[in-house]
Amino acid sequence: MFNSSSNSNKNVRIAIIGTGFGGLGLAIRLKQAGFEQFTLFEKAADVGGVWRDNTYPGAACDVPSHLYSFSFEQELGWKNRYGTSQEIYQYLRHCADKYDIRPHVQFNTEIASAEFDALQGVWHIQSTTGEQFEAEFLVGAVGQLNRPAYPKLKGIENFKGKAFHSARWDHDYDLTGKRVAVIGTGASAIQFVPEIAKQVAHLDVYQRSAPYVIPKPDRVYQPLEKKAFRKLPILQSLDRALQYGHHEIRLLAFTTSLNEMPLVEYLFQRHIRKVVKDGKLRHRLMPDYPIGCKRILISNHWYETLTQPHVDVINTGIREITENGILDTEGNLREVDTIIYGTGFAATEFMAPMQITGLDGRTLKDTWKDGAEAYLGLTVSGFPNFFMLYGPNTNLGHNSIVYMIESQVNYILDAIQTTLQNKLLFTNVRAEVQHEFNQSIQEKMKKTVWAQGCTSWYQTADGKNTNNWPGFTLEYRQRTRRFDVENYTQVSAIS
Repeated sequence: MFNSSSNSNKNVRIAIIGTGFGGLGLAIRLKQAGFEQFTLFEKAADVGGVWRDNTYPGAACDVPSHLYSFSFEQELGWKNRYGTSQEIYQYLRHCADKYDIRPHVQFNTEIASAEFDALQGVWHIQSTTGEQFEAEFLVGAVGQLNRPAYPKLKGIENFKGKAFHSARWDHDYDLTGKRVAVIGTGASAIQFVPEIAKQVAHLDVYQRSAPYVIPKPDRVYQPLEKKAFRKLPILQSLDRALQYGHHEIRLLAFTTSLNEMPLVEYLFQRHIRKVVKDGKLRHRLMPDYPIGCKRILISNHWYETLTQPHVDVINTGIREITENGILDTEGNLREVDTIIYGTGFAATEFMAPMQITGLDGRTLKDTWKDGAEAYLGLTVSGFPNFFMLYGPNTNLGHNSIVYMIESQVNYILDAIQTTLQNKLLFTNVRAEVQHEFNQSIQEKMKKTVWAQGCTSWYQTADGKNTNNWPGFTLEYRQRTRRFDVENYTQVSAIS
C-alpha cells in the first residue's frame, strides 16, 4: 500500500512518455499516492494518444465503452455501446482535467533518447530539440499503436496525387468525386472505407489478405437507459462486470484447438453469405488462414460497401506506385487521384524511434534485435527503474487493454514505493527471471490460434509473437498485484 503523506514521494522525479490511457492512468494514481515531481512528455499539443491521432471517418473502438474506460472514472454518457474515437478522446481530456494532470504535462515535446546513469541512479533524458531532463524513474507509455506503418512499395515517393496514412488523416482534403485507392484491409480500413465510399467517384480496395469480419453488436443507448445509468451508477457497474466476464471467457476460443471457434466461424459465414451474393466477389473476400490467427474484425457495413458498383476489391499484388496510379503484378495500371494507406502501425517496434540506453551502454534496440521482450511486459533486464505500459506481450485479443493498463499501473506504483521505502538506488529485473517468463509466454503461444502460420502485426518478421498476452487478464492482474522485488537485483543508495 502507498503512504500518500510520505515526504519521499514529493521529491522523487518520474518521467512518463505519452498521455494516452497508460500515461494518464499512471499520472492520476501517482497524484493520488502523493507524488508531486512527475512529468508527462507529450509530442503533440494535447493529451489523448492514439484516440487523439486517429480521426479518420468512422473511427471507433471495438471494445464496449463501459469496459474500455478506467474502473475509477466511469463515463455515464456514452451514446452507443461502442464509443467513437472522438468520444474516447474527449473522455481522456475529461480525465486529465478532472484530476488536474495538465500542469504536469510538457506538451509539444518529443523524446529522442534516455540514458541511465548507474552511479547516480538517474535517467538523463533528451528531447528532439535538445532539451535535457532528469528523472529517477522512466516510464514509456507510448503503447503499441503510435507509429504508422507504410508498405515497402517501389515508387511510393513518385505518386503525384494526394497520399496519406489513415492515422494521419488530412481533413482539409476533399474526397468528393475523387478516384481513390485504399491499400490495406485491417481494423482502420474496415471503418473508414464504408464512410468514404459515400462520397468518392470510384474506390479501389487493395487487399493482400482478407480479414474475418463479423457483425458489430452496436446499438444506441436509449434516453431511459442513460438516465438509469446516471441515477443508479451501480447499473453501469453491473453492465461493465457482465461485459468483462463475457469478454474474458472468449479467451478459450483463442487458446484451445481451432474447433473452439465454431460460433465465430458460423457468424462470419452467415454474415458474408447474407450480404455478398456475388460468388466471385465472395471468394475474393474469403480468408485463407484459420479464424482467429489474425485479429477478428467487427463491422456492419464492410461487406455491404464492397458490393457497391463503384467499389472494386483487388487481390493481385502491387508491383509499384506510379506518378498517377498503381500498377499491379499482372501489369494492370489503375489511375487514381488519391492513395490512402490503411496499413496499420509499427506495432512490434516498441519505444522506437527513441534510443533508450541502459547499463554498460546497451540499447533497447540492440537488446531486442531478435524481437522485443520484457518481464510481465513491464521491465527489461539491464534497464533499471524503467517501466513500460502496454509493452511486449500485453496486447489482448479478447478483452479490454484498459484493464491490463490498470494492472500495470498498480505494479509500477508498488515498484516505485518499494524502491523508496527500501532506500534503493535502483532495481533491475534479473535476466534469468525475464528469460524464464518469456520462455513460458512463447510456449503458451504455441497453443493459441495466433501460432497457426499466418502473418500479422502481432509478430516480428521471424514469426515471434511479441505483442499478445496468451492468458486471462485475471491471471495477469494476479501476477502484477504487487512488485515482486525478490525477482530484481537491488542496488542500495549511498547514504
